[in-house]
Amino acid sequence: MNLRDRYDAATAAFEAPFAAVDMTALRANAAAMVERAAGKPIRVASKSVRCRAVLEEVLAMDGFAGVMGFTLPEALWLFREGVSDDILVAYPTADRTAIAELAADPAAAAAITLMVDSPAHLDLIEAAAGGARVRVCIDIDASYRPLGGRVRIGALRSPLRTPEEVAGLAELIVKRPGLHLAGLMAYESQIAGVGDAPPGRAARGKVISAMQRRSRIELVRRRGLIVQAVRRVADLEFVNGGGTGSIEKTVAEKAVTEVAAGSGLYQPHLFDHYSNFRGRPAALFALPVVRRPGPGVATVLGGGYLASGPADAVRLPQPYLPTGLSYDSNEGAGEVQTPLLGHAADLLAIGDRVWFRHTKAGELCERFAALHLIEGDRVTATVPTYRGEGRTFL
Repeated sequence: MNLRDRYDAATAAFEAPFAAVDMTALRANAAAMVERAAGKPIRVASKSVRCRAVLEEVLAMDGFAGVMGFTLPEALWLFREGVSDDILVAYPTADRTAIAELAADPAAAAAITLMVDSPAHLDLIEAAAGGARVRVCIDIDASYRPLGGRVRIGALRSPLRTPEEVAGLAELIVKRPGLHLAGLMAYESQIAGVGDAPPGRAARGKVISAMQRRSRIELVRRRGLIVQAVRRVADLEFVNGGGTGSIEKTVAEKAVTEVAAGSGLYQPHLFDHYSNFRGRPAALFALPVVRRPGPGVATVLGGGYLASGPADAVRLPQPYLPTGLSYDSNEGAGEVQTPLLGHAADLLAIGDRVWFRHTKAGELCERFAALHLIEGDRVTATVPTYRGEGRTFL
């Protein structure tokens, strides 16, 4: 039985549209990530999963420890639901109500760490916490700045870049009785989130690889000096770095104690083009064929589930099974219908399914209330996504 037939058979009792996760593929991806981490723990990026049941399954596996959340309300919810007692909120918060809620719960305050990169964050947290002690982590700019800093390659995140800047904020934190400096974080998006093997573009791949090599050399030295400088100010519980695309490179740094990753579990198509690893597509969604406008065309219901990021063709979901389908250039992925072109369309009848892969990982779960978990040729469980539990944090 081929993959498409297996998925169709497993989900025959369900009406499309729906989303599913191939748990065999997910476990294989998780095992490969742990092997790449070479003994250092992987903190699971919840924004790339957005399903409590899947988060719990992954955290029960050897090699995974703790959650990297994306908002403080999410972190509070995950803690109170018993998902994890070690949650790092990866982005700064200005949610005063949630900070006050955190401060009023000593158990939550001991389990959740907030992200900061400026004195303004410290002031806001202390004012909202009302004197309670809050754990914080300093975010570091990990972008690559060649040509004397005139060019930036990587995410525009923290303003803190040098050992002196980071240690300066650390000194401010340790002087404040309402704050505890728990760790440092630096996300090298230009390495972890950019594939170095784009299909059919060998020259571009070489340029990306060269950039990533130079960026790694610069970051290894700078991150090491930053950690040394901050450790002279405070004891650190963790130094977090990396992402799915850079696991084995990031953990090779002595200064890094843990790596964050999540997208590699679902393996969305944005992560297909890396030379250092190959994942198995695990998270999928199925749309029903509802029209046959003409030869070589099959129209499915819905489909306009575009990913965040720069507005380009990569943000479109990828028609996956059957193979050989593509978008109409004038319509793309539509709000309520999506025409698909290709010889494979002539093999599709009204009511058949087309399986898609999202560009990114967890964003798929913002479109569906549940995930059907596939084991072999059957669905063994149907579990709610964040959306299905009424939780829409962003």
